[in-house]
Amino acid sequence: METKDPGYYRKLMESIEAGIPAISPHGGIGRGMKVGKEEMVGLLTAVNGSKLFIDSGNYEPALDKALKAVGYADMAKRKAEAKTRGKLLGVGLSTYIEVCGVAPSKWIGAVGEGWGAAMWESSNIKVHLTGKVVVTMGTQNHGQGHETTFAQIVAHELGVPMEDVIVQHSDTQGTPFGYGSYGSRTSNVGSTAAVKAAGKVREKARRMAAHMLEASVDDIEVEGAKYFVKGSPDRAKTIGEIAFAAYTNHPAGMEAGLEAVDYYDPPNLTFPFGSYICVVDIDRATGVVSVRRFVAVDDCRNIINPMIVDGQIHGGLTQGFGTAMMELISFDEDGNCFGGNFMDYLIPTAVESPDWTLGECTTPSPHHPIGAKGVGESPTVGSPQAFVNAVVDALHPYGVTNID
Repeated sequence: METKDPGYYRKLMESIEAGIPAISPHGGIGRGMKVGKEEMVGLLTAVNGSKLFIDSGNYEPALDKALKAVGYADMAKRKAEAKTRGKLLGVGLSTYIEVCGVAPSKWIGAVGEGWGAAMWESSNIKVHLTGKVVVTMGTQNHGQGHETTFAQIVAHELGVPMEDVIVQHSDTQGTPFGYGSYGSRTSNVGSTAAVKAAGKVREKARRMAAHMLEASVDDIEVEGAKYFVKGSPDRAKTIGEIAFAAYTNHPAGMEAGLEAVDYYDPPNLTFPFGSYICVVDIDRATGVVSVRRFVAVDDCRNIINPMIVDGQIHGGLTQGFGTAMMELISFDEDGNCFGGNFMDYLIPTAVESPDWTLGECTTPSPHHPIGAKGVGESPTVGSPQAFVNAVVDALHPYGVTNID
């Protein structure tokens, strides 16, 4: 069984003793639990005394949005109507805060803490003399759409078409060293390395443009891929022209080429959060549980690619559904595993998975250049207990208060 922190059990027992379902967003653990910097002192404290705090968050709007979307105000009426059909309707709430962007050396790199090494991320950006851009990353992609999101970020930073950006990863012969993709490190740490590397490329391009336009570097302004003299927009060079000159006609004292590398060590983690509400009904005759509604309101802002984020949330919610409702590892008395293949170990497919209703709130991370927080694992953090709590709520009139 999963080990929970003492606070979980304390609030659960308080709710049980008071006769209030722990899933009640108006009477149980859903509201009134203050979470701020002063509450987080020591939560992430390294052996060297370094402390990390929740960087941002506005939690009530996410809960309010989820309650409205699921129609919580009418839930008592819907429960009574379901009962006339032989169904026990339950509603389960889960609010979460996730710790993402595992990397800060002042915490995880401290001696005797975590890995005992800084877990920065790296990015190398090279603009070829043709104007095409190659981005090599230390993070690895295994289906999250890195090629798309990194291309979007670098294209935006350099003002070039997205199709002119090639993203390379997972090749130890050609990509810089990195610590990989987990804990939503890619959007938090890897993307920042890419943004900073692109900034270094842009600054060198300004110096090169100043040489080509016979102007002071301080007088060069940048607008997308156009580098021009302040007050004289017709005196301009494109980044493609600058890149060609950087390889063929660079000035004395300047290194040839147009590329940069950045190793980014963030000052803090990021803390995405959300509110999930699940509605189930249980057939009184058979005990079959059916998910009738699931609302997920996440705050992982700022979003780089909405379609990819929605896809990751859908996948994470489906994984949470499987964890709560289908997947089980069990053994017989001789130690043989009952779920040794996917005929016996049940995982959700499109047939079993419910529909998902998604919502979003926005509180950007203050220390991330884009404001991103990460989202890949968030639905797996928040969703399983929403399913469980909905079942508990449906059975609460019969004295069931938890199924731990």
